Amino acid sequence: MVTLTPPPDPVPHHHRSIAESFGDDATRYDRSRPRYPQALADAVLAGLTGRRVLDVGIGTGISALPFREAGAEVSGVEVDPRMAELARSRGFAVDVSRFEDWDSGGRFFDAVIAGQTWHWIDPVAGAAKAAHVLPSGGRLAVFWNVGDPDPEIAAAFADIYRSVDTGLPFTPWVAQALDGYDAITSNTIDGISTSGAFAEPRRLRFDWSTAVTRDAWLDLVPTMGGHNRIPADRLAELLARSARVIDEHGGSFTMYYASVAITADRAAA
Repeated sequence: MVTLTPPPDPVPHHHRSIAESFGDDATRYDRSRPRYPQALADAVLAGLTGRRVLDVGIGTGISALPFREAGAEVSGVEVDPRMAELARSRGFAVDVSRFEDWDSGGRFFDAVIAGQTWHWIDPVAGAAKAAHVLPSGGRLAVFWNVGDPDPEIAAAFADIYRSVDTGLPFTPWVAQALDGYDAITSNTIDGISTSGAFAEPRRLRFDWSTAVTRDAWLDLVPTMGGHNRIPADRLAELLARSARVIDEHGGSFTMYYASVAITADRAAA
C-alpha cells in the first residue's frame, strides 16, 4: 500500500470503520497496491524451525505472496469477506473475523505476520493474541510499505488535498510518510513489550523505488484509507488535479519506498 500520514488520533485502531472499508473495491485494491520485497519475507522466516504462517489482515493475499514464494504454508484472518474471497482465489485458507475475536481452533503457527494492518488492531491485545498461537521461538512480524514521492510531487499533492474538501481526518503528503509512521511503530513495540510474551522487538527496513505512471496513480488513490468516503465530485476533482500534476512532470514520478518491519520472537512460556 502507498501509505499516507496516519490520522492524528494516536490510536489508529479507533478508526476501525476505515480499516474495514478497503474491500469496497477489492479488485482495484489487489490490482493497484504495491507488493513487498522478497527479502522481507526471507528475513522474517530466517531461523524458524517451521514454515506455518498466519497472516493477520491477509486482505487479497498481497502480503502472503512472498511468504508462499519462500516455501511457507500461509493461512489468513481477514475481517472483510470480499477481500477474503479474493485471497481464497489465490489458494489461501482464510477465516473471516476480527483478529481480536478470532478462534484459532487450537492451531499453532511458526510465525504470525501482518502487512499494512497492525495499526488497525489494539497493539497489546493483538500481541497477546499472536502469542497465544505461537510456540516458544515463534515469531511475530508486522510490516508496512511506506512511500514518499519526489518532494516536488509531494508538495503539489499536499496543496491539492488542502484545497479540496475531502473530509479526511488527515492531510496526506504534508510531511514524509516515514516520519508519520514513527508513532505507529513505537505503539507496536510498546504493545509487544507490554504483552510480556516476547523477547526484545527488532526493526528491519528494506528500501526500494518504482516509477508510478499517471494512470497507475489514479487507479491507486481511491483505495487509500478513507478515500472511498470522499464525495464522488470531490474525489473526481482530486484525481483530475493530481493527473495534471503528474502530466506536468512528464507523465510519471518516482515513489521511494521503505518496507519497515517490527519483529519479535515468542519468549518461553
